[in-house]
Amino acid sequence: MSGDARALYVAEPPLQYLIRPSLVVDCSVLAGLLFQEHWIEEARQRIEGRSLKAPWLLDIELTNVAVKKHRAGFTELARDGLDSYITMNIDRLDTPPVPVHALALRYKLSAYDASYLWLAAELKCPLATYDEKLASAAQTHLSQLP
Repeated sequence: MSGDARALYVAEPPLQYLIRPSLVVDCSVLAGLLFQEHWIEEARQRIEGRSLKAPWLLDIELTNVAVKKHRAGFTELARDGLDSYITMNIDRLDTPPVPVHALALRYKLSAYDASYLWLAAELKCPLATYDEKLASAAQTHLSQLP
């Protein structure tokens, strides 16, 4: 080795391009952000810096929340919430009917909730929800993963 000092240079992309831990996020969490529910700040903190994942049905669920807001007289809030949602970077993934059905029966969940649980188990990542029944099932199911 010569006496020349060598410097190591590391060039990195901006933070938003670095790997972020995955998080399966359900409709209840995003509704807080998009439709300014009282849990908006907690929801924002929980998902910040995460790579968000959800079953494809999230689009339908959030649209349904917007419809309910609109019918309750919150027309602008409903429209603004949906406009914000379509700009969010959320991977929407397919969920297979047979294992989702099995999880729904096992934990007495709706097929919708079982889809979020199946996805979290498949990706081996946390699930964020304000639904107590889904959270309990997720705690049990995810803790048993190999």
